[in-house]
Amino acid sequence: MLDRFKGFWQGVMLMPFVKLFIKMGISPDTVTFVGTVGVCAGALVFFPMGELLIGVLVITAFVFSDLIDGKMARELGRSSKFGAFWDSTLDRFGDGAIFGGLALYFAGTGPDQGDSYLYLCVSLYCLVMGSVTSYARARAESLDMDAKGGLAERADRLVAILVMTGLGAIFDLPILLFVTLWVLAFASTYTVVFRVLKVRRQALAFDAAAAAETGSDAGT
Repeated sequence: MLDRFKGFWQGVMLMPFVKLFIKMGISPDTVTFVGTVGVCAGALVFFPMGELLIGVLVITAFVFSDLIDGKMARELGRSSKFGAFWDSTLDRFGDGAIFGGLALYFAGTGPDQGDSYLYLCVSLYCLVMGSVTSYARARAESLDMDAKGGLAERADRLVAILVMTGLGAIFDLPILLFVTLWVLAFASTYTVVFRVLKVRRQALAFDAAAAAETGSDAGT
């Protein structure tokens, strides 16, 4: 859903950074790495301390690297299989750090921390299900099947948790974060089930076609 805005950000807002980094001789893979380190630092340093707004701002500043590196690769004509693998692998680190940082926030008992075992568990559930969502699609594609679809694409999950965490911190409304975590938990669960069933239908059709072909060969 949010991919429709990618062209605007890459072509207008972030293009000066793309040109600057290319001029400086920085590689797209380096931008990906630095951006991931920034996201992880923002989530794992500031969230556990209860500095949710600062954490969101730091993460947001670095998360745009995910758009910059791809645009740089295309401008340089360096799109590669390793680049795609590198980007997807580091995305898992960033996503895990965000929900892991929130889990640590809820594990804390200080005055500026969440102190909630329930939402510690919900945060960890979102972390795990987010990874399974991405894995299901990647594994299906490695088997030449399609597992796209569902309610919780990566970009949707990322924007939702960052926006609502930030707004909750600004207006002192933790309920926004609580509701968002429950919504993401449900959406991720639905997406995993949706993708499993979608791949199962394709696999059954493939197996039936293969069995029919084998039977046809045997008859001849």
